[in-house]
Amino acid sequence: MTHVFHRNPKQQLEFAVRGEGIRLFDQNGKGYIDASGGAAVSCLGHGHPAVIQAIKNQLDQVAYAHSSFFTTQVCEDLGDFLAERAPGELNHVYFVSGGSEAIEAALKLARQYFVEIGQPQRRHFIARRQSYHGNTLGALAIGGNAWRREPFLPILVPAHHVSPCYAYRDQLPTETEEQYADRLALELDQKIQELGPENVAAFVAETVVGATAGALAPVKTYLQRIRQVCDRHGVLLILDEVMSGMGRTGHLFACAEDGVTPDILTIAKGLGAGYQPIGAMIASSRIYDAIVAGSGFFQHGHTYMGHATACAAALSVQQVIEQDGLLANVLARGEQLRAELRHALDAHPNVGDVRGRGLFVGVEFVQDKADKSVLDPALKTHARLKKQAMQNGLMMYPMGGTIDGVLGDHVLLAPPFICTEQDIGEIVSRFVDTVQQVLPA
Repeated sequence: MTHVFHRNPKQQLEFAVRGEGIRLFDQNGKGYIDASGGAAVSCLGHGHPAVIQAIKNQLDQVAYAHSSFFTTQVCEDLGDFLAERAPGELNHVYFVSGGSEAIEAALKLARQYFVEIGQPQRRHFIARRQSYHGNTLGALAIGGNAWRREPFLPILVPAHHVSPCYAYRDQLPTETEEQYADRLALELDQKIQELGPENVAAFVAETVVGATAGALAPVKTYLQRIRQVCDRHGVLLILDEVMSGMGRTGHLFACAEDGVTPDILTIAKGLGAGYQPIGAMIASSRIYDAIVAGSGFFQHGHTYMGHATACAAALSVQQVIEQDGLLANVLARGEQLRAELRHALDAHPNVGDVRGRGLFVGVEFVQDKADKSVLDPALKTHARLKKQAMQNGLMMYPMGGTIDGVLGDHVLLAPPFICTEQDIGEIVSRFVDTVQQVLPA
């Protein structure tokens, strides 16, 4: 009997006892290719010697100092590294322990910004259906994942949602990508008008939607049109790159590919690659300066913010990615992964869509690819795929309720940035075997 309260108490978990490169090994010596990086976290794989050494070196100096008393050099260095590479005027970095905390900080900062500048009536947040922004109450309230939200609705603050950018299902055959983007931007504009522009604080969106809908990348001009709508009404744009950021799409910041800079941006998973828990909120100079010129105090904080050992791990991770030129590898291997999946599964009747950017790839499953009808949710196809994949020595990230929280099945693949051409070939081989075993064509 275990005394650990696991997320799924009925599930019998193996013990992970060793990690090496893109593989994890259980207590029986069986190896698993980590083709999802856990939850798109382990971007450098497991056991990277440079990162481990950086953690050891920091422990020899100071492991932790509370941020109300001290900063540390490694915290300042990591902040400089990120600010120098972030787009636009995203110059001020606030370190926390994970993605949910980063979103909570972003929501609070957006609210406090408007209080500081004399617009305290701005209280509404708008996000998108089928978005996921974290599991703390504020993040859960903003998110559009109906299944995760449902048990907690009575204790969630009200939020407002518009349509996701889901071209596979929602773009009309008669629409160009630009026309589809215009339609979605108009929907956001109408929602802001409905709530009263003077009452809306921010629009929150994942740059590329992650777990809930499976690597949904925006169509051309979508984020640019959203930025224009927000600017027209004085609404802040918060982009959530907790899963899609830090190189996962082939760009350090995913929004760079879209030519858009948000007012606040959140990062986490790939920031520290799982070597230490860390996340961050990055704010624009305009917002930071308003706090400094106003109360002079951001009324928010966590015990472990700016944690020295976590910052040391993250700085080393980011230096390895840059020095080894891994973003170029992410783009090349991502193209390979999508191309090989499409080639191998194009004729499979239950594979509806292969999508994504970089090494952030989603595969959506259907009952009939001609009409995109869904598999019976009672079959829990996504869960069966995960179970079979584990038997095949492959880790992947499945999810049900792709379309509305109930209907739809997909799998997310997010392999480490260090994958070779041969590694991608092996991932595709095991994935195709898994699909054919669960869904015989």
